Amino acid sequence: MSEAELALLGGEPVRTQPFHRWPHWDAREARALHEVLEEGSWGGYPAPNRRARAFADAFAAYTGAAHGVCCANGSVALELAIQAARIEPGSEIIVPAYTFTATASSVVHCGCVPVFVDVDPDTYCMDAAAAAERVTGRTRAIIPVHLACNMADMDAICELAARHELVVIEDCAHAHGARWRGRGAGSIGHAGTFSFQTSKLMTAGEGGAVLTSEREIADRLQSLANCGRKEPGHDRFEGAMLGHNYRLTEWQAAILSVQLERLEAQTRQRERALQRLESGLRELPMFRTTERDPRNDTRSAYQVIVRYDEAGAGVPRERILEALRAENIPCEGDFYDPVYACELFPMDPLTNPLAAAPAGAGHDVESVRCPVTERAARSEAIWLPHPLFLGPDGDVDDVVGAFHKLAARLTALR
Repeated sequence: MSEAELALLGGEPVRTQPFHRWPHWDAREARALHEVLEEGSWGGYPAPNRRARAFADAFAAYTGAAHGVCCANGSVALELAIQAARIEPGSEIIVPAYTFTATASSVVHCGCVPVFVDVDPDTYCMDAAAAAERVTGRTRAIIPVHLACNMADMDAICELAARHELVVIEDCAHAHGARWRGRGAGSIGHAGTFSFQTSKLMTAGEGGAVLTSEREIADRLQSLANCGRKEPGHDRFEGAMLGHNYRLTEWQAAILSVQLERLEAQTRQRERALQRLESGLRELPMFRTTERDPRNDTRSAYQVIVRYDEAGAGVPRERILEALRAENIPCEGDFYDPVYACELFPMDPLTNPLAAAPAGAGHDVESVRCPVTERAARSEAIWLPHPLFLGPDGDVDDVVGAFHKLAARLTALR
């Protein structure tokens, strides 16, 4: 049997060893956790507790924001940012259709209406021109998502927001360490939200943070995440708010402080690996990575998306994914569905207020169509997880080799 035979059809797989372990940890996390154990102050109260405060300050400084507030996860980080920005219930908030459900569900949980817009076909981030077309007299905010290894066009989005007096909340769940013209993701808009869920570039299993350079927003964030308390030093705003217990534990803060120490080196490593992947795929017209905007001068590469030309190749994407997995290359196709069609965004009248809205209220999502998003989600995007790009060059070479192997044997997959 030829060595070039696809593993799916009985050949030897390109990859025979596991890729880089994730989550990545060493004795520093173990030592930090043991210190928390002995200190006896394990939770998030009094808030912000010592380690949570130290991590939030360090993460904000690294990113370039003036203030950081920790919280329970990235989904509630978005809710806190919306509420701290004092966006009235019933307002419209523009969101991309190609993202995790929480970008839109957080809007709904705050009593607002998500307005879905399509994404740029080259980067898969929010199409700023499409967003401009959806601004109405009810629009109060815009949530660009920095997706996979790209950042949204923050120049165009901030210009649009300034023109219409909109709040900009960056969803940075994929963008720890990314920079746009030297400015850290999460420090460009009015606020930036981060997730520290297990798969993310920094992780404590769960956890989140909101960054901002506006002191009043920061104080409101602290209050909202701490049951509505107005603690000394975080009480410089008028009135009181109904808060939540969204505090981060000291266990998580201890781990995240160590994870932050590694972030810069890991970001550089992923960038080098991403460039090696891009170079290796350049000769394969049916497999192209998303386009890099040169203003995105540091990429974070939470995931790397390879765009597959299903029509040109004549093989369904699912067959390509099946063949890549047989070569022991981890990958996904339906990493995200269009949010308006996603099973995690059901129009259930008991949990989704949009479903209970009266007819004609403009809340209907069934008629939404975003063709770039739908093509990406259903036939084009191949998602490669970031641990593939944290090992030696040979790891990337194996990924490239698998794509070349498939390209050479496409007819066998038809």
